[in-house]
Order: sequence, then structure tokens, then C-alpha cells
Amino acid sequence: MSFLPGFDDEWQGPEDYILGITKRIWEDREIGSLTRYYAPDLIVRSPASVVRGNDGIIAATQSTLAEFPDRELPGEDVIWCPTGPDSFLSSHRLLCWATHTGPGMYGAPTGRRLTYRILADCWCKDNAVADEWLVRDQAAIVEQMGMDVVDWTRDLIAREGGPDTCVKPLTPATDMVGPYTGRGTDDALSEQGTDILNRIMSAELSVIPATYDRAAELAYPRHEQAHGWAAADAFWLGLRSAFPAAEFSIDHVIGQEDPMMAPRIALRWSLFGRHDGWGRFGRPTGAEVYVMGITHFEMGPRGIRREWTLIDETAIWKQILLSTGAI
Repeated sequence: MSFLPGFDDEWQGPEDYILGITKRIWEDREIGSLTRYYAPDLIVRSPASVVRGNDGIIAATQSTLAEFPDRELPGEDVIWCPTGPDSFLSSHRLLCWATHTGPGMYGAPTGRRLTYRILADCWCKDNAVADEWLVRDQAAIVEQMGMDVVDWTRDLIAREGGPDTCVKPLTPATDMVGPYTGRGTDDALSEQGTDILNRIMSAELSVIPATYDRAAELAYPRHEQAHGWAAADAFWLGLRSAFPAAEFSIDHVIGQEDPMMAPRIALRWSLFGRHDGWGRFGRPTGAEVYVMGITHFEMGPRGIRREWTLIDETAIWKQILLSTGAI
């Protein structure tokens, strides 16, 4: 019997479904199954672009596999919530391994071995992903290939035909309204995660030693692996100080507790405003920037025991370069 109406009987639940179709498409090379597991009018929003429809997604999948043919995507966690009697929203954390052995968007083959993460929110109905928000750690990929993130982004704009014709990053102007407009769960865990991020983004950085375990394990963009209060403070302060007046919004949250696992929280959030402060992105430029981020918290007896947060720094730099003309 299917775990939800409309889904195939082979899947035991949302986690099994998400992990299963990811492996089937990417590692088992059943690329054609995208027509089965991705809805025809699916919208995929990443910080770098907004894509609608299966054709573009199939083409992008083929290009990625040609560039990284040995790519593996083991799932670290799937945090999910029901969104009705026949649908659910999952927040999926992937740790990816790949070797750059083919030409593609990252240039000529380098032979470099890469490790990076992806965080993706997928709304699923009728045995298919029907709406998606995805953040890939592009800066980690670029840096591990030995390239400068800003220089690579500037070159990408040129390779895409220049500022007038290049692929435009996700912003409120380029976004599309999809079939899922929910906000997630309303429970104590969700409220706790929402409160922590809201306080951080309100410059109440004292919330970090108050709510994080002193030995918290942290994973940040550029595949940064860190520990402790000072590292969490440095990341969040560096991001917020670059966009001090930007509007911060928590767009989706899920709190989940499962047997044999710590309580977890998945939050999708955004910053929208001007790059008018010193911080993670250097000298203020005044560029209008939209940042989509996803954060996973794992709770412990002394607060946040583990955190994973991703933003796509290349998409942010692309907006800055296009706005300032520094290309």
C-alpha cells in the first residue's frame, strides 16, 4: 500500500521516496525517469536561476553528469512535513562527491576531486516533485577547482553572453509562483528555530552562546567545517553586516522528531536589500541583492548541536557584478 495516495507502492515513506528517486536519477543513470518523478510544469528555483518544465532540467542533468560522471549524492537527512492528505514537503540534505573529468560550465577538466553539499526543499504530490527550492554550494566547487569565486563568476557572465543575455539569478522579479505556497509546521521546534534565526538577523548575536552548544559542529558555504560559538558568530555576523538593512524573511520551517534521531529543524529563508555594509562580500557596492538560504539545525541537550547552512555565493557575486558593471 502506498504511503500517500498517488505515490507508487515501492516507496515506504517520504524519506525513502526522496532518497530513492535521487539515487535512481543521478547515480543509476535513469535520467529519463525525470519525466515520471518531476512534474511537467515543475519550477526549480536555485539562487543562480529559475527553471520551469522538465526539458531544461533533463538537459541540465545530462550536462552535469557529462562533467562529473562519477558523481554520488548520499543523503544525510530528509526533514519533512505533510502538506495535505496526498502531498508533503521535504528538506533534503545531500553530501556530494565527484571528480571533474569532463568539460562543462566549470571549464576544461581539471581532474579535481570535489566534496560539497546541496540543500533542497521539494514539494511532492502524485508521485512527483512539483515545486522545488535548491541551494548548491557553488563556491565550494569553484574553490576546490583552484579558482577564485569572483573571477569565475565574472567569467561565467561573459561565457553566458554578457550582462544583457546571461542567466539571471533568482530575485523577486525572476521568481515564479508555484503550486505550493505553504509555510510549514507550527510547533515548539519550529518556533524555536524561527526565534533563533530572527534574533540573529536582528543583530542579537548573544543568542548564539545562549542557544548553541559550546561544541556545536557547523557546516557553512565553501564547505567550511567549523565548531563553536565564535565560528557561528563570524558566519552570521559576516553575512548580516554585508546587508544590514536588507529585509529578512523565514519563508518555510519544519520541526521534526523521529525515533533514534535528535530533534531537527529545517528553515528556508531570504535576505533582500542592498549591499551597503562591510562583511562577507567586501567593500559595500550598493547593489540590490537577493539571498536564498537553507538551514538545518540538529538539537541536543545543550542547544543546537549541529548546524548546516548554505547560500550560493556565486549567485550573490553575480548580482553585485551585474549591478556595479564590474565585469
